[in-house]
This record gives sequence, C-alpha cells and structure tokens, in this order.
Amino acid sequence: MASAAIERFICLCRYLQDPCHVARFQQFCGVKGTFPRRSPENEEEESGLGLSPNGACMRLGQEEDGEQGMKGLRLRKSTGEKQSENVHGSLNGAPAVSGTDTPDAGPSKSSPGLSDGPKHEISSKRAGEKGDSGARGRVKPLRKNSLTGDVGQEFIIENKFLFYLFTIGTELGNEMFFIVFFPFLMWNVDAYVSRQIIVVWVWVLFFGQSTKDLVGWTRPASPPVVKVEVFYNFEYSMPSVHAMTGTSVPFCLFLVTYNRWEYPFLFGLSVAICWSFLVCISRIYMGMHSVLEVIAGFLYSLLILAAFNPVLDDIDTFYLSSSSAPLVILLLHIGLALLAFSLDSWSTSRGDTAQALATGAGGALACHLNYQLGLQPDPPLSSLPLKLPIIDRALLGRSLLRLLVGVAVLLVVRAVMKAVAIPLACRLFGVPSDDVRKARQNANVELTYRFLVYGTVAFCCAFLVPLFFDCLNLS
Repeated sequence: MASAAIERFICLCRYLQDPCHVARFQQFCGVKGTFPRRSPENEEEESGLGLSPNGACMRLGQEEDGEQGMKGLRLRKSTGEKQSENVHGSLNGAPAVSGTDTPDAGPSKSSPGLSDGPKHEISSKRAGEKGDSGARGRVKPLRKNSLTGDVGQEFIIENKFLFYLFTIGTELGNEMFFIVFFPFLMWNVDAYVSRQIIVVWVWVLFFGQSTKDLVGWTRPASPPVVKVEVFYNFEYSMPSVHAMTGTSVPFCLFLVTYNRWEYPFLFGLSVAICWSFLVCISRIYMGMHSVLEVIAGFLYSLLILAAFNPVLDDIDTFYLSSSSAPLVILLLHIGLALLAFSLDSWSTSRGDTAQALATGAGGALACHLNYQLGLQPDPPLSSLPLKLPIIDRALLGRSLLRLLVGVAVLLVVRAVMKAVAIPLACRLFGVPSDDVRKARQNANVELTYRFLVYGTVAFCCAFLVPLFFDCLNLS
C-alpha cells in the first residue's frame, strides 16, 4: 500500500517536472520560440550527448572542474567552448556568444525518480509559424545573463499584456525590487515590520539557494521551453527561489502587520495570495522553472515561515538589545555564507546567498546601533494597533521624496562600494583583477565583495539615511 502511494507520488512528480507543460503554458500565453531546424550535423552531435533529468543536453564523460578540482558530468551551458555547435539551437534557447568568458556551470546532478528526459523539440515552423509575418513582435530577454553576458535568443510575443504582467511578477523577486521595497517599509511604514521581514527573507534565500546546490537540477530544456529570461540561466533550478521569496515576503508581511495595524483581514490575505501567485506563475512563463519546482518552492517557503514566525519577536529583541548581538550577527551570517560556498562547485547562486546574508548582517548591525543610541524608536506598545493614516497629497509627496532621496543615496553607496570592493578583494587574496567575471569565481573574492557592498548598503539604509532625513527635515 505504501509502495503504491510512493509510486503514484513519483509519477506525479515526473508529470509536473515535464518541460512540455512549461512550453504549453507559454504558447497559451502567446510566447512563441524561434528555434532553428535540426540539421543532420545536429543529430550526429547529439549521439555523444546525454539528457539531464529535465531534458537539458549534457556531454557524457568526466573532466576536471577548474579550481574546484571536481569531476563529473558537465552541463553544456558554457558559451565559450564548443557551444556554437547548435544542439537544438543551443542548450537553453540562447545561441552561443563568441569571445565571452564563461563561468563553469558546475557538475550536473541527477534527480532520482523523475523524468527520463525525452527529447522534446519544437520545430521552427511550429514554434515560430508567425515569425516572418510577426517579425515586429520579436524581442529578446530584457537582461543579459548575470555573468556570461549572453543576451539570449529572439522569441515572439503575441500577448503584450501578459508579457508585461509576468515581467513585473518576476521582478518582485529580483534585487532591484528589494532595494526599494525594504527601505520603503523602513522609512515610510514601520521599521519593526521591515526588520522582521528581512530576517525571514534572509533565511528563505539561504535555505532555497543552498537546496538548489544540493539538489543540482538543471533548468527546463529549451526546446521545447522558450527562455524569456536568461539572467539566472546558469543557476540550478530546484526549488524556485523566486517562488520562495514571492511567497514568504507577502505572507510574512501579512502575519506581522495584521495584529499591529488596523486593516481588513481579507484585504491583507488577498494581497498576499495575489502577490505570491503572480511571482510563481511568472517563473513558469519566463521558462525558468517547471511546475514541480514552483510548487516545491511555494511549500518550502511556507514551511520556513511557519518555523520562524513564532520566534521573530525574540530574534528582533536579541538583535536590538543584547550586548553580544553584533558578534553573533557577524559570526552567524559569515558562517552561513561560508557554508553555502562549500556546498558545491562555483555557481552564481552562491553570490545571491552571500548578498542576502550580507544585507541581513548590515541591517541588523545598524538597527542594533540605532537602539543603543536611542535613534528611530518603535512606537510604544500602548499605541498599538496602529491606524492607517489618511493618504493625501502631502503624505504621498513626503513619502515619495524620502524614497527617491534615500534610494538615490543607496545607489550611490552601492556604486562606490562596487568600484572599491573588487580591486580590494583581489589584492587581499592575490587574485588578478583584470577579468572581473573570472575573479568573482574565487570564493574569497566573491564573499568579500558581497559583504563589503551589500553589508554597507544595508547599514546605510537603516542608520545613515534616516540621519540624513533628519538633516533635510524629512523624518
């Protein structure tokens, strides 16, 4: 009985992991690929290739993995080697870019019990049947790959409304959104709420990105999937971290604010559900995750939130008032970053993990300093629950001005620290700095860079920018 249930569960996982479901959803939403036809040379090339669990091509055989000294199957995601040999029009629907320094994608790992990886394909006639007549609708991904500079392959958008809607949805999980969202909460709404959400966000990103490196599943195969986004294409994909942050942040916002602020329960719950649903669906639309990976990310984030929600007040109190808090904060966040960097060979997700941990550390240290100096105090408990203010032009103007001035300061700080951090880290660890992409593959350089840049930005957000507001009479 138990074995039959397990078999049914595995079959369900295989079904949900199939990239054809992603491709069908994209076609339903008006996304058409422009994959080239397969030639006999392509088919000969494929004879030396295996298929990863979700259909991505990879070359069989072992070879040494650069500085990490690891051996195993290497994904053919690199654009710098013999990638210009077009296999299904390149691995993830993005043609190779010659002359690009390409990071090592790391060893591919299998996903036991899931899809056997059938060779899915969409011919150029089927996927781009309106290609000639609809050339005006051809676009490329909005952002290049994070480290390779790959611009991706053209695709056709037949429903611009859904394209822009899901682009907004996926941006709700990206760096630029959080560099605006968290400061907005801190400066204009409630610093207490912002502190608690940042704690959850940091842990969700740590668990999510670390799990990605442990599981090691590749992105959905292209074809049949159209890569509407290529920025995170070199990361592993199980679970969807966008789905995790897109679920944990709005639901944590709802849980923390409901008993603290007066507003209708259904309104708060509806906002959290819609926010989460939009982010989760956008990852399938973008071709970055299978249905299974999005569902796993959604459930995983709810589990983490359920574990942390009862102790958020205790964590916040310790960070603010304990004399040992600064040391614990630094040791905890740097230790977790080192742990994340040791889980797998080099990958771009390690930098994202270190960035979140650095942000959490810098913000926590700044809030501790604020508390010790009596700056930016929270509203007294006797004033709870807080009432929503009347939104008028004066309030909107002041809030918008604070946001614009504060974010401008943070962007300047980030730009300055970026210009300083890489050369400094390279000099400290004796790594050549002429090739920044290659230098950042060094764990010591990347870790130092992330903590110097984003730790400083977070510290300025919580401590220096509010003081600047005082000077400008914007508090």
